[in-house]
Amino acid sequence: MSVPLPFERRESVGVKVGAVTIGGGAPIVVQSMTNTDTADAAATADQVEALARAGSELVRITVNTPQAAAAVGEIRARLDDVGCRVPLVGDFHYNGHRLLSDYPDCARSLAKYRINPGNVGFGKKRDAQFATMVSIAMDYDKPVRIGVNWGSLDSDLLTRMMDENARRPDPLDARMVTREALVVSALSSAEAAETQGLGRDRIVLSCKVSGVQDLVAVYAELARRSDHALHLGLTEAGMGSKGIVASTAGMAILLQQGIGDTIRVSLTPEPGGDRTREVIVAQEILQTMGLRSFTPLVTACPGCGRTTSTFFQELANAIQSHLRESMPEWRERYAGVEEMSVAVMGCVVNGPGESKHANIGISLPGTGESPAAPVFIDGKKTVTLRGDNIAAEFQQIVDDYVASHYARRASR
Repeated sequence: MSVPLPFERRESVGVKVGAVTIGGGAPIVVQSMTNTDTADAAATADQVEALARAGSELVRITVNTPQAAAAVGEIRARLDDVGCRVPLVGDFHYNGHRLLSDYPDCARSLAKYRINPGNVGFGKKRDAQFATMVSIAMDYDKPVRIGVNWGSLDSDLLTRMMDENARRPDPLDARMVTREALVVSALSSAEAAETQGLGRDRIVLSCKVSGVQDLVAVYAELARRSDHALHLGLTEAGMGSKGIVASTAGMAILLQQGIGDTIRVSLTPEPGGDRTREVIVAQEILQTMGLRSFTPLVTACPGCGRTTSTFFQELANAIQSHLRESMPEWRERYAGVEEMSVAVMGCVVNGPGESKHANIGISLPGTGESPAAPVFIDGKKTVTLRGDNIAAEFQQIVDDYVASHYARRASR
């Protein structure tokens, strides 16, 4: 359940992206990105649908070739055919002005365009090509994300700022100058788009970096100097636990300060890994901080010498998987089910107490304890499970609780 926050969210201008609102006091939006070849419309639509089912509220796709741009309309149609209304964001680099101009169906089908001012064009072409993309966004009434990236920062801007810094009597550290260049690139690009006629309510800003301290410093400054909606994310976060920990450490600090309107966790998937992992991690960051609720989470003890059996670990994993697999259907049928809490505990030390704090909890027998598992519902012991069928019986209790305690939504 969401808890009162010890801070106020930073005020920002709301931006409508399809049916989703970023900023303006709206709930923080979770987004993700496909890693399929966008020219393969079937594979891309399948992955977009999987990400949306996992809870991604916006999905970004790469649009880098004429073949990819030509496939966007079909991708949108395939998603609409299966009832997946998630807004699509087009990620453009180098040739976005040309692709949006040459493929109007692509421009229409996307809900938002991502423009990177560091590689929208080079030299004299940069301003004109940026202006072309902004003009097309205005023609189709599409918002844009002006997304600056540490790895593709406008080299002319950075060189100029480094030269200016070198002439100072007290030059700043080069890293400080680079941080400032990120902020300047985002703000000056937003100003150029607004001067051209694009409203502030059609612009989202981001400044992606790969270091936690850089992320915190850059976004704190960006938030101080702008009321644009902000997209948070640690770019190139990495694989596995490193990527999860780094993303959480950086974004949690900013979110706790009220900074951030939409987030993405940029995880490198394991070979053959599930792309939806980045959606789950993003949701869990927001939910464990009390900022939003997406799916019931399981409280489970870490295990110790009192729990030499792995049964409670297996049950906790099975229940968490069951909750996530059930949520797409439950979300449609039951109001508020995402705030349910479940505890799967391993012994008598904290088991009963934690189980009583949860909506549904089970305290499994630890080493040497009586082979009985009391189940608590809303703080009261209701039944004691025994035997070889505890897992299935407890899962049924969870399903029955959902059906009996959460209001059914009207059929859509």
